[in-house]
Formats: sequence, C-alpha cells, structure tokens
Amino acid sequence: MKKYRNKFIILILVLLAYSCKKISQTKQSVALTNYAAFDWFTYKGQDEMFNKAINPKEEFLNPILSGFYPDPSICAANGKFYLITSTFSYFPGIPIFESTDLVNWKQIGHVITRKEQGDFSGANVSEGMFAPTIRYNKGIFYVICTNVNGSGNFIVTAKDPAGPWSDPISLPEVNGIDPDIFFDDDGKVYITHNGPPPNNISLHDGHRAIYMLTFDLKSEKITSEPKLLVNGGTDMAKKPVWIEAPHIIKKDNFYYLICAEGGTAYNHSEVVFRSENVDGPYVSYENNPILTQRNLNPNRENEITTTGHADFVKLENGDWWAVFLGCRPYEDDMYNTGRETFLMPVQWIDGWPTIIGGNDPIPIVSKKPNLKAATESINATTGNFEVMDDFNDLVLDAQWNFIRTPLEKWHELQAGKLYIKPRNESIHTQTNFSFIGRRQQHQQFETATKVTYKLSDSRQAVGLVAFQNEKHYLLLGKRLNLEGKTEVFLERCAANLDDKSASIIRKQVLETDPKDLFLKIEGENRYYSFYYKTKENAPWVLLEKGIDASVLSTKIASGFVGTYLAMYTSLNHFQKQ
Repeated sequence: MKKYRNKFIILILVLLAYSCKKISQTKQSVALTNYAAFDWFTYKGQDEMFNKAINPKEEFLNPILSGFYPDPSICAANGKFYLITSTFSYFPGIPIFESTDLVNWKQIGHVITRKEQGDFSGANVSEGMFAPTIRYNKGIFYVICTNVNGSGNFIVTAKDPAGPWSDPISLPEVNGIDPDIFFDDDGKVYITHNGPPPNNISLHDGHRAIYMLTFDLKSEKITSEPKLLVNGGTDMAKKPVWIEAPHIIKKDNFYYLICAEGGTAYNHSEVVFRSENVDGPYVSYENNPILTQRNLNPNRENEITTTGHADFVKLENGDWWAVFLGCRPYEDDMYNTGRETFLMPVQWIDGWPTIIGGNDPIPIVSKKPNLKAATESINATTGNFEVMDDFNDLVLDAQWNFIRTPLEKWHELQAGKLYIKPRNESIHTQTNFSFIGRRQQHQQFETATKVTYKLSDSRQAVGLVAFQNEKHYLLLGKRLNLEGKTEVFLERCAANLDDKSASIIRKQVLETDPKDLFLKIEGENRYYSFYYKTKENAPWVLLEKGIDASVLSTKIASGFVGTYLAMYTSLNHFQKQ
C-alpha cells in the first residue's frame, strides 16, 4: 500500500510541475505578444579572394578573423593560444578566442559581460573599449584595457579565460590609451602606454609618447611615476605621428618595444625599439618599419591596407608569430568590414625582429605555423562560410552583440525564436536601442531573417539593418503609413554626405498586413540590394538594387568599427512622417 501511495504522490508532483510549467509558459507567451519575433537569421560570405584552392593541412587564409576584429593581442598558456580584440561600444565587449594551431579560432566568450565592467551608455559607437592586451602569468590571465569614456584604464583577471572575469582594477595613474602589461623574469610587473608628449608640449600634429610605470600585483597599485620611453616615434626629424599600442617582449636578454606608428589609416605601420634594460634607453631599429603596406602599388591584386598594431607570440619550438590588424578595401581604400586580424611569421635577424613579408603585399594564402593541426570542428572565422542561427539555444550565441550596455533585459529566447522588445529608444539616438547584430565579415555577402510583428502605430518599425553608426546605416523594414497601410521600406542615413537625417529612398505598400515578413540584404563591395517576401516558399521581391553602401565605409562614416548586420525594432522610429 505504501508503494502505491508513494507512486501516487510522485504522479501528483509531476502533474503539478507540468501544470506550473505550462502556466509559466503561458504567462511568458502572453508577456511576449508585443515583442518582435525573429525565427532565424542567416549569413553567407562569398568573397572572390577566398575562392583560392588551398591545402588546409599546410596552408591558411588571411585574415584569420575576418570582419571587425581590430587591435589584436595574443598570449600562450597551457599549450593553447588566446586572442582578444577591441570592441569599442559593443556589448558584450572584448571577444576571446582560443586556438591550438594559431589558424582555427573558437570564440569561448567575452571579457566584458557585466555592467560593472563596462557601461557604455551614451557613448559614441567608436568610444568604449580601446586596444586591450592579454597576458598569462602563474595561473592567472590578465587583460588590461582603456574604457575611454568611462573608468579609463583598468585590469581584469580570470583563472579560466572563458570567464567569468573580475571587476575592473582601476589604474587612474595611467594617463593615455593602449596599455600593455609585462611580467619580467624577476617578478616585477610593468605597464606601458601611449600618452601625451612630455610636458604636454606638441612639436607637431600627432606628437605622442610611450611611458612606463611599475605595478604591484599584491596591492594592485601603480608604484612609480611614469618614465618616458619613446618621445614621438622612430625619428623625430620626420615628425612621426601616433606612436601607440606598445608591447614589451623579452628575448636573449634584450627588451623589445613594438609599437604602432603612423595613425590607424593608410599610413599605419609597426615599428620596434630595443634596450638592454626594461626601462630603457630604447633604440629604434634602423630598418623600421617592420610592417606596413603604405608604399605599395594601390592597384595590386587583393589589396590589403592599414597594417599595424601588432602583438607577438612565441611557440614552444622557438618560432615567433605576429597578429596585427589590416583592411581589405574596395575602390580608393574604402572598406565596410572594418579592421580585421591577420597572422604572419616573425623572423629574427641580427637581434632584431621583422614580420616576414611585412613590407611586401600581405598574401591571402600562407604556410601554416609548425603546430599540430586542430581536430575540433568549430565555426569558421575566415574564408567563405555560411551560418544560420535558429535561436534554439537558451542564451544568445557569441556572434551576437548589443550596441552599448543593456540596462534592462529586452530580449528573450523561447521556443526556437528570438523575441526583441520594441522600445521608445530608436536607431537615431546614442542609446541601447533594441538592436542585436553580428559583424559583416565579407565584401560580398547575403543575410536574411524572418520576423513576425503586428504593427499598431505609424511610429513603429521592425527590420534588418546594415549599421555603421547612428548617422550611417541602411535599414530594410516594415511600418504603417499614415493611411494605415503596411509598407516595406528602405531607409538611408548618410550624415557625412548629402543626407543630414534619415530618409526613405524606396517603399512598397503591401496588399495585406502579412503575419510574417522575410527580409534579405545582398552586398557586393560598394553596392547593396534589398529584398523581401511574405511567404517562405515565394520568390524574393526586389525592393531596390545597387544602393551605394559606401556610406558604411570607414572612409565616409569615420570611427574605428565595422558594419554590423542586425535585427532591429522600435516604438518610436518615425517621429514624423
């Protein structure tokens, strides 16, 4: 009798649990009725330059991280490599990748995942997190970085590089950007950074300097006054500009200081200095720069530009490699994809390092590092690939970012859909508007999504956006016009050109208000085309072909980021019609 009673109790508990779950799901479903529901999101890269036939056992493609992954920093730990890049005002911030062969990279998380680590509210898209450095020392990973519109320079730590990472250790004494942390053999720790010229007296535009301070790990405090290491750059007679991104490397009893010089645009380069003492004096290499593309024929095939901002890593076999940023432009050094991460070997000649081929055209195909091939199957970060997110996971995939730090939760993943809450914030404002996006990683690409959203007001909008910043974007979406008809529209904003505000450049009234809307953007270098349909098996309808998307290029939009392709919605997108 007792056995049956226990079974009965278990049955009751199971039924209660099931009922509670159904009630919870019903409540959540009701709560999400006013959300825009995105069923899936696809992205496909189709760059001609990646169609080269390679031997994947012996060769790799550059860039190793295509799309907006600038200012790379790398370290080795426990037989693996870890790489991070800048993210500016995107959140989560500072993606962290893991690799065993330097070529295939798996994103294992982000360093900045909480508001306490970085609040980018009100920041410009190209503010936020600048130029992080990652290092490993005695079982602990360190990331040092600059939050340019927030807490300034800081350090975060983790025992597991996948996180969680600590709250920031503030470094108010570091007066500048691009900090590096160096652990010397004697246990002393040093921080170097870009800063203003001595006594804040600029001898020419772009005059900057590199400084060093000591740091105590136990007290987590700066313990010295800043010491000047490099004033201006490699040769003051040539008025060098923007010496920055310093990294200290020790080899054969010499300390090497590698830095970016020339600014982050076409004249970007990497240079090196050397000293017998960690705090100098540092001597400039007579064959500087060790990396630049500024002196090459701009009409060369598969042009890569703006190379610089490098970091070195040593392999267990003694080989050295460099990661650095570069760009793949179309026409007159325009690029929508932003600054990307490249990989090339380092050669040491007469006690000085040089990035092999660094002053020659960077090849798309190179010989792999002498490392055991990766065996894990991971998502591609370069070459032509296709990805689809059907939103079946409980958390957003690492490819997705918000613009600025969310101060409230306005998205949900439920029943194979991504629900995004329309709010009063809109894409025209420097806010955390309802936007979830991924990087455009190719010059030729297509991306599409399916969205379900019932419009109720002519101010509302939902759609798919190619976004560089709030004043430079192309938005394909749907809205209600003043007659209450549903329209598919294409909106363009190009504040640095002819448009001082957003304008509708094409619209199409739909016969009915469809339950679902499918949206697609195709890009081919400078020109993007926009499509829609209302049924899954129907052919795509061309809304507008060959729109000039150079408004998304860094050359026109300015700043330091690349284009994002994002799902977007707002209650207040159209303030006036």
